[in-house]
Amino acid sequence: MRYPVRKTAHIFERVGLAMAGAACGLFVGANVGSAIPQLTTQGFLLLMMLLGGIGFYLGIDTPQMPFDDAHSHIDAAEFLSAAGTLCATFTAFVSVAVIVLRLDPHMGWTWLVLIGWIVGVGMQIVAGAKARMRR
Repeated sequence: MRYPVRKTAHIFERVGLAMAGAACGLFVGANVGSAIPQLTTQGFLLLMMLLGGIGFYLGIDTPQMPFDDAHSHIDAAEFLSAAGTLCATFTAFVSVAVIVLRLDPHMGWTWLVLIGWIVGVGMQIVAGAKARMRR
């Protein structure tokens, strides 16, 4: 009885993380799309949301390596997950700040936000895939 409840709770948690990632992707897409006219499309927004959903679903809750003397080195998947999450959420935070405060940053900052988002969720996706392959 406990196992199905725990499994359901874990699925709820992962879906919630994916939704948070999709919301972050929406903010980044809205910020970048409003500054770069070629990216003002529904497809771009959906792509940013999809990347965020996949990245946060796979990358935030990665299975950890067993901790013993044989595995005392740095867990690359765990490090990539942490760095990717920080990068992706920071760019989403900056995007929300730009939107809410109605700022007009230099185009270079907008490109930096877009690149930071893609790198961050990319790191999360790679980390999640790597951690799940070692099971």
